Amino acid sequence: MEIETVSRDGVVHRTIIWIVADDRDAHVRSVRGARGRWYRELRDRPEGALILAGNRVPVRGVAASDAASIELVSDLLRAKYGHRSAASTESMLTPETLPTTLRLEPA
Repeated sequence: MEIETVSRDGVVHRTIIWIVADDRDAHVRSVRGARGRWYRELRDRPEGALILAGNRVPVRGVAASDAASIELVSDLLRAKYGHRSAASTESMLTPETLPTTLRLEPA
């Protein structure tokens, strides 16, 4: 899946992301922490879109910075991606990445 964001200069970017969901919400986290371009762009300009099978779904990124949300997203990442590559999954669980947890809401 890709996320579409827009820079301060109005340039549209698409980036492959890992997304997880519980019964109510979809969540993302930047593997590059606060340095991740898509994360910076969505933080600065919260409107973006998910690109799924050629369809564009507008979303709004909302910080999910409370401890319960961060732990939930970590657990969802382990459950969804942990079997594929432990090293890649662990890179999404570092102290640097945890503050970049976002909930995606329909825009």
